[in-house]
Amino acid sequence: MSRLPRQKQKLLYIQKILLEKSDEEHGLTVNDIIRELDSYGINAERKSIYDDLRTLEAFGLDICSEKSKTVRYYIGERDFQISELKLLVDSIQSSKFITEKKSFELIKKLEGLASENDARLLQNQVIISNRVKTSNETIYYSVDRLHDAISKNRSVTFYYNRWVLDLGSTEKIKLQRRRGGELYRVSPWALCWDDENYYLVAYDESIEQIRHYRVDKMEKITVTDDKRKGRELFSKLNMADYAKSTFSMFAGEETEIELSVKNDFVGIIADRFGKNVFITRDEKHADRFLVKVNVNLSEQFFGWIFALGDGVCITAPEFARKSFMSHLEKVAAANKEVRE
Repeated sequence: MSRLPRQKQKLLYIQKILLEKSDEEHGLTVNDIIRELDSYGINAERKSIYDDLRTLEAFGLDICSEKSKTVRYYIGERDFQISELKLLVDSIQSSKFITEKKSFELIKKLEGLASENDARLLQNQVIISNRVKTSNETIYYSVDRLHDAISKNRSVTFYYNRWVLDLGSTEKIKLQRRRGGELYRVSPWALCWDDENYYLVAYDESIEQIRHYRVDKMEKITVTDDKRKGRELFSKLNMADYAKSTFSMFAGEETEIELSVKNDFVGIIADRFGKNVFITRDEKHADRFLVKVNVNLSEQFFGWIFALGDGVCITAPEFARKSFMSHLEKVAAANKEVRE
């Protein structure tokens, strides 16, 4: 390509160079800008660079300058500051409904909103491997389709999956359609974000109740021509109270523990810890398996274990098992004291 057509793009390339190469810690001299322009096949004189910088500044680009031995120029205020981008990266990393592949893609796009030097800070922050992430690559389209149904006041149909245990296969925890593959039909009213998961809150006409569904377990979502139902029931629903009473989060000291789990409780384990957890057969009990997971030991976690009855038991380490037993004794003693 000849250099003449490129000259018409000079102003755009200067903006690109400043956005990519400069920040408060890394200013560019006029000679630096001329050198970068040359790499794009554009010739420039010093005087024209000063005129271009003033034009870009008048256009709204926040061009700052500092003088030491020479004057250096850099972008000051951006659409997103590095602290805001770090916050977004953290959110993407911790979101279980975003796949590992999509997480890297989104973070790469966020890096493009920072200078090259600040982008390296974001790269240093990226730790995604071994986090609990969904394997459902279609969830983004599912969310979009559900938003579309809500805005158009239409019901949806879908297949709903659950985790099942198959110790005889290489993929020991698999998704299987519920209700024998029956098609679900509900009226979607809201999408709720809780514990890094997306949930659809919808009205199920067949049982005349508000129910919630994990979006990453929904498959082949179709927006129908039927209008939604359950408006009166949903209008009485306080979403904040509903979410608080339905979902939970745990806090405490992180510890690796071993659990003995009934085989038909595999879905509960997969939902909480992901399907790639390390599981083995429980040689002492044919109807159970062993799983090692990292958890935050807390009263909330013990409450979660207790709610599962004999379906999930702590087997190791000993101090975790004793802590749980001590918690149960404390609760029992408190209840006895209240009655007396």
